[in-house]
Formats: sequence, structure tokens, C-alpha cells
Amino acid sequence: MELAGESAAPSPEFRAGLAVSARPAALQGARFGEAPKDSEPVCLGLDLGFRDYEDSLRIQDRIVARRKCGSLPDCLLFVDYPPIITLGRGGKREHLLAGPKDLRKRSVRVYPAGRGGDITYHGPGQLVVYPVLDLKAWHRDIHRYLRALERCLVEMLLDFGIPSETLPGATGVWVEGRKIGAIGVRTSSWVTSHGLALNVNTDLRYFDLIVPCGLVGRGVTSMAAQLGRPLELSEVRSCFIRHFARAFGRSFRVADREETLIESWPEESDFPHRQ
Repeated sequence: MELAGESAAPSPEFRAGLAVSARPAALQGARFGEAPKDSEPVCLGLDLGFRDYEDSLRIQDRIVARRKCGSLPDCLLFVDYPPIITLGRGGKREHLLAGPKDLRKRSVRVYPAGRGGDITYHGPGQLVVYPVLDLKAWHRDIHRYLRALERCLVEMLLDFGIPSETLPGATGVWVEGRKIGAIGVRTSSWVTSHGLALNVNTDLRYFDLIVPCGLVGRGVTSMAAQLGRPLELSEVRSCFIRHFARAFGRSFRVADREETLIESWPEESDFPHRQ
């Protein structure tokens, strides 16, 4: 069902599960460095670092396969991308507005993605999260899953003083009619893949190359545009983790190389410094 390599080593900030926040009140009570509660299933966090899209998909496929056979618990994959446009299985090529020359000039690739939804852009400054969850252990309801992801983003944005909303028939999260968070997922045997992209410090000019999510006449925005300042991605990531853990009843813990069986995991990561 579809709707709307190798890993970099987690940084100390990621391993702690909670970066130093400029808004401590917003993150009060988030203690993801602790041992998980016995009553809550564990969700492992994996920092894939800055990667090509195809490479991240290969890793994601391996994690999904291991989740299906039960050798891994639920996972949250975090990844950063160079500029790329992805076309979902419901996407239309006419929603790609730029020609090959313009795409080459701006060093943007186009890649068909095995997810639901239409066309979207990924690039530096986005929070991209791929939850790999077994919905059989939660709710076998893909629409409920999508609504839960939307709610995580809405509640997280409110922590930063950004009111947002969802719109009937348009999966994602919006601020005054402009899209700030896109969601496109896939499920196989009730195990999820792909996920969401939130515009944090994103260069919004790249969205001029497409009709975002195939919705004509709808604009896009970012957290930085709404607040008038750039944000630390680590701060946004930590806040998202807190809301995700609460929405899905999970305890978050950073994965080790031995747990994931992903080889060639570098000892160093630029994770704290990516913006």
C-alpha cells in the first residue's frame, strides 16, 4: 500500500537524543538519553548523515526488511540530501516545471520515488524523517498513521511559536495556506517507509522548479521564513522526537552499529553542524 549503503556514525548530540535548546521550556521533560521504559516499545534513531537519495533508499530497504522479520524494532531514520526532486507514484511529469538545462544549471536531479504522493523537493535545511514502524503493533490504519504524523508536526511547530494546520484532502501541514511539511509514505506488510520533510532553513527558491505536491496555486514556507531567523536543525529534530515518541507511545534510543548490522559506519560525523 502506498500513500500521499551505509550509515554515518551518530554524533554525541544525536546519541544523547537531545541537543541543547534555545527554548528549554519547549523541550521540558524530553529525556531520550535514558533507558527506555519497560512499558513502552523502543524506537531506534539512525542518523544516515548527508547522502545521495539512492544510497539512503538502499539503507532504508535493508532496515525495512529487518523490521519485517523482527530483527530490528521500530526505527526513525534521519537523512540530509543535496538538492533533488522526487516524483511519487501518483505524480505527474507536467508538475516538473524546469527543463533539463535549468536542472543542470542548479545541480538538481529528478528521481522517481516508490512512495505515495506527487512531486516534491528535498535539499539542505530540511528535516527529513523516515519512520520504519510495524503498524500491526500500533493500529492497522494508514490514514490514522498519516494523521498522527501531521499532528506531530503541528504540535512541534507550535512549540516554536508557529501556528499551523491540516487541510481536508491535502496531506501535509500548512501555515496560512502555504505548505511547510510534506508527507509521502509507503507500507508493505504493514511496515512503513518513506515519511516526511519539514522546511526548516530550506532555500524556498528551489520549489519554483515544481508544482509542490501537485497543488496548483499553493505556496510553500519554512520555519526560518516564519520566524525571521535560521534555526538549529538539532533543536528541531529533538523537539520532533519528543512529539513522535508521545504520539506513538515509543521510547527513543540511538542505534549502535552492532544493532543495525550496517557496515562501514564512519567513526566521525558532521551531524551537529549540518544546517
